[in-house]
Amino acid sequence: MNIQGDPMIIKRDICFTPADRIRRLHIYLPESYSNGQDRYPVMYFFDGHNLFENEEATFGKSWGLKEFLDQWEKEILIVGIECGHEGNERLREYCPYTFHGKFWGGTLRGTGYETLQWIVSELKPLIDRDYRTWPHREATGIGGSSMGGLMSLCGAVCYNEWFSKAACVSSTISPCMTPLRRDIRKNSLREDTRIYLSWGTEEAFRPHPSDPMQSRTALQNLTIRDDLRAKNVKTDLFCQIGGQHNEASWEQQIPRFMDFLWR
Repeated sequence: MNIQGDPMIIKRDICFTPADRIRRLHIYLPESYSNGQDRYPVMYFFDGHNLFENEEATFGKSWGLKEFLDQWEKEILIVGIECGHEGNERLREYCPYTFHGKFWGGTLRGTGYETLQWIVSELKPLIDRDYRTWPHREATGIGGSSMGGLMSLCGAVCYNEWFSKAACVSSTISPCMTPLRRDIRKNSLREDTRIYLSWGTEEAFRPHPSDPMQSRTALQNLTIRDDLRAKNVKTDLFCQIGGQHNEASWEQQIPRFMDFLWR
């Protein structure tokens, strides 16, 4: 086990057993963590290398999540899970379904369910053992963007026994509306579940010239919201005017989705 980093952001290597590969965790500890014996809620994020430090972010710009958390009134522990960087590792492991199309190189058979099962059966027990967490579902959330947003939505729906909150930011739902809606219909979701759904107007497919809520992406998110509401899930749907598919846009949404999910 390799643990390194400053007192507030720990970088820790772990075996990702579905692929038998070593992956890095980027763990944020509140400043008060070392000064007492308090326990903390936990939020798991995909693409952990993009959360905190520009130097480690894929495109040189992080979410700036540490800066937000340092001044936020609520104290929380963040576990960022770094993705695989070789070939199509990230796409496969962050995809719960099978995608078809030229963008995916033909057919992409996702292993996202295995990734989520690893989180709840191996990663979460390790975090709850090694850090002072509140392990119950009411104090456990999940979040991510793009494919990570899809995984967060699937995690909250299919693993609702573990996750009560999900930040699904610019989620890649377009290629999988049918199986995703089927998962929402067939799973039991507790009424205290909170799910945040968002997209930006500059990333939306088939934008409408005058109404941002009529783009293909908007209508798909509205459909998912309505499916979730039919299961009595609390939702927050946000269309980010001018929002793009990048970390700079997602950083601007952090106060909104963290307040909705946790306060």
